[in-house]
Amino acid sequence: MCGIIGYIGRRPAYTLLLEGLQKVEYRGYDSAGIALLDDQLNVYKKAGKVKTLATYIQGKHPAGQIGIGHTRWATHGIPNDQNAHPHVSVSGQLAIVHNGIIENEEALRRELIQQGYTFRSDTDTEVLVNWIENIQRTHAYPLDKALRWALTQVVGAYALVVMSADQPDMLIAARKSSPLMVGVGQDEFFIASDCAPIIQHTDRVVYMDDHEIAIVKPGSLSMRNMEDIPLLPRVQKVDMDVEAIEKGGFAHFMLKEIFEQPKALVDCMRGRIDKTDCDIKLGGILEHLDTLSHAPSMTLVACGSSWCAGLVAKYFLEGFCRIPTTVEYASEFRYRNPIIQAGDIVWAISQSGETADTLAAIQLAQEHDAQVFSICNVAGSSIARAARAGIYTHAGAEIGVASTKTFTTQVAVLVMLALKLGRRRGTLSRTRFSELLAELTDLPAKIQAILQQADQFQYLAQVCKAAKHFLYLGRGYNYPIALEGALKLKELSYVHAEGYPAGEMKHGAMALIDQDMPVLCMATQDETYAKTISNMQEVKARKGQIVALVTEGDVQAARLADYVIEVPATYPALMPIVSVVPLQLFAYYMAVARGCDVDQPRNLAKSVTVE
Repeated sequence: MCGIIGYIGRRPAYTLLLEGLQKVEYRGYDSAGIALLDDQLNVYKKAGKVKTLATYIQGKHPAGQIGIGHTRWATHGIPNDQNAHPHVSVSGQLAIVHNGIIENEEALRRELIQQGYTFRSDTDTEVLVNWIENIQRTHAYPLDKALRWALTQVVGAYALVVMSADQPDMLIAARKSSPLMVGVGQDEFFIASDCAPIIQHTDRVVYMDDHEIAIVKPGSLSMRNMEDIPLLPRVQKVDMDVEAIEKGGFAHFMLKEIFEQPKALVDCMRGRIDKTDCDIKLGGILEHLDTLSHAPSMTLVACGSSWCAGLVAKYFLEGFCRIPTTVEYASEFRYRNPIIQAGDIVWAISQSGETADTLAAIQLAQEHDAQVFSICNVAGSSIARAARAGIYTHAGAEIGVASTKTFTTQVAVLVMLALKLGRRRGTLSRTRFSELLAELTDLPAKIQAILQQADQFQYLAQVCKAAKHFLYLGRGYNYPIALEGALKLKELSYVHAEGYPAGEMKHGAMALIDQDMPVLCMATQDETYAKTISNMQEVKARKGQIVALVTEGDVQAARLADYVIEVPATYPALMPIVSVVPLQLFAYYMAVARGCDVDQPRNLAKSVTVE
């Protein structure tokens, strides 16, 4: 979602801020802006892309060695110049950038209006900066104290940076439920919503926790909590390659990340699969294996593609481990008064480790004394730090909004977890375990073989690009992949798509099928294959166009299809890691064929840090 970058040091701030904004474009946004302090506070902001902002600033000679920048994803107010960040207080002395949502902004706005304040935007952020200024004026507080006092009266989530024309040598940052970090350079500091905009300048960061405030001045960083108690900044080294946030010759980040999946899977499994001892070693949860292997049940909470990965894991955990497993949308889990008992096992799955709904689900589970574990991709993320322990996917930086390599590595981690627990519980034989282990290590090569046939998906996209609706059908392990494939198609190409259990088609979805409704059938070889063939025949009888995803060499399913996608054979339990790749490629090429913005689909964001 919204991206934040701040700088204070000895270098001209404008270039650093603009480059930083370009590095957070992948998060999704609709406007961008920069505020700089020189002799006065100067604010430049425009609706649209960062390049629009850069064009607007040309010739204005922006100056200053301190500044803040922001890319906005609209929550309050339409995308326009007035609603873009940074926002400035009525006096013109304070500027702020803010991620998150202030839930009581209407009440605060009414009170400020009664005191004579006026507003130029529809945003909650402008209310917040004036609320801070009002407290500062009323009580003659210094800015840091006014900010602390203001935040005690704010309901909602925030990651924010404030600067003042009256104190031109200071930035103040604060965080609650939205990610923020301070990058530590040589006599300079960066403040950012993630590592991408600062990694080329420093690999040393301080991850801020909820209710923490950072006061940054040239050469000094001090941190305090909301009670004004000093905190010791904990500087950590970031493990991110600058090349990982470049396209590397690919047309889009998403295509690059699809092609990185063989390597990502190797990195995910490296050091974890021991073929010599026929074992899986998951160091992050080593101390908790007894607790996990004796769990009477498990709950998995996630959103979006991570939820689909969790649904695949339900088949693993119940099939290999015989552990009853519930998969919950985090956004629903937190509001439906779920039954949680002390000691229950809850797994939180998130690409970014910052998903707001998943964080809230964790907090709810912990309030009921559940034991929370995490699976995420970003070291030091909020979810990783909030959980009791967890497993990193090691997929590397993923810039495209649509999850690809993070999804396949999530599924790989979940199958390794299930295999490990299945052996400890005695519900999975050593022979079956060793077979699956060997096949798991062969998957990167099988995915590489699919990638070498990428041209066929480009052709298929040209054939299907005019479709207005798409139906994805799957059974067993392939049902969650049908859901994930449909999700990819709609978020990238804006084609309405629905994933459906193939056996449920006759209970409603069949009414949609005609000659204008393409149906993608997941028909790989498994115990439900014969049933899937029957479903394909039902589609064909109603003149539906069939795109069949089949195991290499399959003739029966191919005969029923208008178009065929072949994937290498593997065990049914591991097929999701293989079969999702063609669906990613198809969604990508559909988006390209339809002229859509692949890496930044409209209205979507990479890291969903608000509800």
